[in-house]
Amino acid sequence: MNQSDSHPFVTPTLLQSALRGLGCKCPRCGKGKLFAGFLTLRPKCDACGLDYAFIDTGDGPAIFIIMLAGAVVVACALIVEVKYQPPFWLHAVLWLPLILATTLLPLRSMKALLVALQFHHKAEPGRLEPK
Repeated sequence: MNQSDSHPFVTPTLLQSALRGLGCKCPRCGKGKLFAGFLTLRPKCDACGLDYAFIDTGDGPAIFIIMLAGAVVVACALIVEVKYQPPFWLHAVLWLPLILATTLLPLRSMKALLVALQFHHKAEPGRLEPK
């Protein structure tokens, strides 16, 4: 069963889809788990049977996280450098854990959010149409 099959499920609102995504749950029923591993998707929902073959987030989640984390870490590093001027080794001790925390912790939720939004908006691969 894929997302285009007829099913008795009511289409979730945008907020419901976003919350299901952030909770790493099935975008259709909100009950089944989305992931089998850290970033590895299950083949289908164990609750409603939705086939996850339509999912293609590509590098989107990583790009969003890199941009947000980069802005946070660079801003913090600049503030600390201007205000305290610590030695370079202290910068490494301070910012390496922050970089890891701001990139790895939200990555799974961001991927699940993009999956849920793909489902909500019925995203499909692009195709050329003759003129």
